[in-house]
Amino acid sequence: MNGKLVLFGLAALLVLLFTSAFVALGNLSYSFYLDNIQVNDEKSYQKDMTELSEVPPNFKDITNYFVSLSEKKGAVYAYEVLKRADLPPNTDLHLLGHAVGDELYKQEGFEGMRYCTPAFRNACSHTVVIGALLENGMSVFDEVNDVCKKAPGGPGAYTMCFHGFGHGVLAFVEYDFPEVIELCAKVGTAEYGNNEYHQCVGGAVMEMFQGVHDEDVWNEKKDLYLDSEDPLKLCQADYMPDEAKRFCYTYITPYIFEAAGAKNGNPTPDIYEKAFSYCEGIEEDDYRRVCYGGLGKEFAVLAQDRDIRNMDQMKDEQLETVVSWCQIAGTDEGIKACLLEVQNSLYWGGENDYNVSIRYCTLMPNGELQNACFDLMFKNVQFYERDDRVREEICEAVPEQFNQMCTTKIMSRI
Repeated sequence: MNGKLVLFGLAALLVLLFTSAFVALGNLSYSFYLDNIQVNDEKSYQKDMTELSEVPPNFKDITNYFVSLSEKKGAVYAYEVLKRADLPPNTDLHLLGHAVGDELYKQEGFEGMRYCTPAFRNACSHTVVIGALLENGMSVFDEVNDVCKKAPGGPGAYTMCFHGFGHGVLAFVEYDFPEVIELCAKVGTAEYGNNEYHQCVGGAVMEMFQGVHDEDVWNEKKDLYLDSEDPLKLCQADYMPDEAKRFCYTYITPYIFEAAGAKNGNPTPDIYEKAFSYCEGIEEDDYRRVCYGGLGKEFAVLAQDRDIRNMDQMKDEQLETVVSWCQIAGTDEGIKACLLEVQNSLYWGGENDYNVSIRYCTLMPNGELQNACFDLMFKNVQFYERDDRVREEICEAVPEQFNQMCTTKIMSRI
């Protein structure tokens, strides 16, 4: 009898050990799953892209597909498919990136930042900080600056992280814009010229006309701040501080397009003249130019059918189209501001191949604008590019007449 009890006890112990091991395996980190099973499997990517080709070609269904894929195979895997996928023209890749990033946060929390890349214009890092705020509330304000310093990409990635945070702040305060301004002010630092604050407000502006993170509350509140008869109302409101207005005028552009008659979020050249007219009515010179530039920022993406994965592969014909769209502004001031902001959009903090910026500048309609275009490019390179070898390459690649300007402006660190 004692022997049977011993055997029974051993069996029970084995069951307990097996159960504990099973639970432990079930709690293995998502990163182990990624490292050992899913990522870097081109055959698997191709299989899922074939399935994607059968999904109805609309944003909602495509988003649902990528959310489902993220749940089944992991968000990092879904990002790899998104990088490769053949999608319909004018699909908003940045918002799709947000949808996948939402799932990454659910799977990894703040640690998900280590899987992010600058792809899709920093959508991944945006959604990590958004998810943290919506889940954990005010305590995140004590951590977000440190977390954003881990955002992948060049020197601009840190402050752009706060653009994403602004989306979340607005949803967190249930689309109360004056309150979002107070909260965004908490993240600004003297080290970065308070730019964290400004970018946070800019992200909130974008969220205000999209309502991505809480559509029901957004529908209740949006008419308090948005007016299609006065699309600049939000930027000109008394509660909008002067130091945040620049970023409001920068990111209000899609709503300007909507007020001018864009259908389903896809503006076409026939409404650009009316869109520019809203900027023309701004009294302050600086803000008027920012508004003109905001349209240019969007033109660069629209000419590429919104495929922000391949901005540096734009053909000269597409770049010439962008130049022609900026000329619809009709004034020297508007045209110049529009054209120069296109340059910023193409260079994108050094995340895109610099050759597209060089090709774009050579297509300027006159020498004065060409000089201004290269001057802005060199200022961007000087700020964002830390590799002296790349700086040298750029100065060698620009047209000969700009070699000296390039050397003077961007080689000072060597």
